[in-house]
Amino acid sequence: MHFRETEIPGVILVEPDVHGDERGFFLESYHEPRYRDGGIRERFVQDNHSRSTRGTLRGLHGQFPHTQGKLVRAIEGEIYDVAVDARRHSPSYGKFVAVALSADNHMQLYIPPGFVHGFCVTSDVAQVEYKCTEIYHREDEFSVAWDDPDLGIPWPVSNPVLSGKDRNAPPLSQVLDRLVEFRP
Repeated sequence: MHFRETEIPGVILVEPDVHGDERGFFLESYHEPRYRDGGIRERFVQDNHSRSTRGTLRGLHGQFPHTQGKLVRAIEGEIYDVAVDARRHSPSYGKFVAVALSADNHMQLYIPPGFVHGFCVTSDVAQVEYKCTEIYHREDEFSVAWDDPDLGIPWPVSNPVLSGKDRNAPPLSQVLDRLVEFRP
């Protein structure tokens, strides 16, 4: 199992050891002591699962003050997964990490608390599972515009399928009042 820091400290790409043969494959999708040794020390308290079709863009979503860290993986298809640092006093505030996660590459992306997260489906269908470090609190949820020009995310779609809340989300600069004193 390999844990690689990305260009934003704390955002970690996980490459599990995959054992395959003519029957298929086996991997450990989570092993607490190994993940802790790899830099992922938070405790996970909720698992989520979504299924989406090509061109669907979910995000960018965050939660405050009950912030969530996430460990994301695609178990079917492929996604373009994005984590944006929304920690106001962080040196990497407003910067993002984007990676392709797929059922074929088996990689996972760990996104620490204080980031907004989103993904776009690049295959016909994708199923995504992710572990969260905090329970979902509807009243704490917020969205950031997927196409915020200040973020400059090069999404692989120009006209995505969006929910109403994602279609009408404000830029990150307009949600700063919800992100008070978020420190890395």
